[in-house]
Amino acid sequence: MRFSRFSHALSRWAGSPRTFIAAICLIVLWGLTGPLFHYNDTWQLLINTSTTIITFLMVFLVQNTQNRDTDELHIKINELLRVTTEAQNALLNLDKLDQKELRLLRKKYQAMADSGEIDDEPLACRDGAESSAAADSPAG
Repeated sequence: MRFSRFSHALSRWAGSPRTFIAAICLIVLWGLTGPLFHYNDTWQLLINTSTTIITFLMVFLVQNTQNRDTDELHIKINELLRVTTEAQNALLNLDKLDQKELRLLRKKYQAMADSGEIDDEPLACRDGAESSAAADSPAG
């Protein structure tokens, strides 16, 4: 839990405009110090080592953030599927399927879409009801 809070705070900080500007300022400062150090190997090693370490650590931070965002989206989509009466509850457990099963399910839904089996009528009825209700309202 501590790592999650830490990584969340760090990802917000790392993605902020201030951090980006600070990074640009550090690079400019490093570049300006080149003549002072005669562009020697240590001067170059400083920026190479720093950027390598930061990049290495950011990979894990980005992956953690992506995993958290994916989990949040899955939960939200699962809730939408749960409360939608026309939805298939079998879709709530897609994360437990392997790649082959997901491909088969995708093909099934593509075939339904191609054959016209997917019913758009509830959506069309809702749109029609909303537009007729808007026309009947005093403002419309």
